[in-house]
Amino acid sequence: MTRYTKGSGILAALVAMVALGCQSPSPTATSLGDQGAGEPVLEVKYANPGFDPANFISGVTNPYLPLIPGTTYHYRSKTPDGVELNDVSITYDTKQILGVSVTVVHDAVFVHGKLTEDTQDWLAKDEDGNVWYFGEDTKELDENGNIISTEGSWEAGVGDNRPGIIMVAEPKTGLTYRQEIAPDIAEDVARVLSLKSKVDVPYGKFAGCLQTMESTPLEHGNREHKFYCPGVGLVLEVQPREGRIKNQLISITHF
Repeated sequence: MTRYTKGSGILAALVAMVALGCQSPSPTATSLGDQGAGEPVLEVKYANPGFDPANFISGVTNPYLPLIPGTTYHYRSKTPDGVELNDVSITYDTKQILGVSVTVVHDAVFVHGKLTEDTQDWLAKDEDGNVWYFGEDTKELDENGNIISTEGSWEAGVGDNRPGIIMVAEPKTGLTYRQEIAPDIAEDVARVLSLKSKVDVPYGKFAGCLQTMESTPLEHGNREHKFYCPGVGLVLEVQPREGRIKNQLISITHF
């Protein structure tokens, strides 16, 4: 779900907040955006809450990730390959995974007007408000529309793959959690950096936003900062290592 470089899905989890012994970020460490000066850095450990299909409810209404069917988020970024447009559509489609009815999110990436990535992400919310990530079906295409790679695709329940948490119900500064649990395929981890970040993107100016830093042991050194604003969702992604590439929300439409 994290798009560090070309070839993996966006947009983008706590079967495993699996008692991750979290390393707290340094209070003096610099990052991208308002860190909430004076806000204590917490070291938080979560026990495995257990995965129970009976604990899931319909719809995804987490304030930081409100996935309302019929909504499309339009993003734009400048990359070495040119201007990249990214449309993330919350579809009305569902899929059964591990006994849970998950929402299908369609993620399409265009460069020079041509589709280069075509992905379906699968998400669902439990009764506590955590948004779980059940995997993705991602395809990378060449300029003629031919599929050249499906790297990064995975589904919870297949092999050793398990659901992760893409957005927690109650984020706290310093909390670290696993988003993707697909060994050697997708192993994204997120850490909450701030709940007070300010963001200015083409879609608007926001305050009181959640800022996370995502990384993966499969791509050492890569970091991606994401900003989620209450009632809107993901508004900005920044990739420092790739030359501070910014993927910004430019509009929201409905279908």
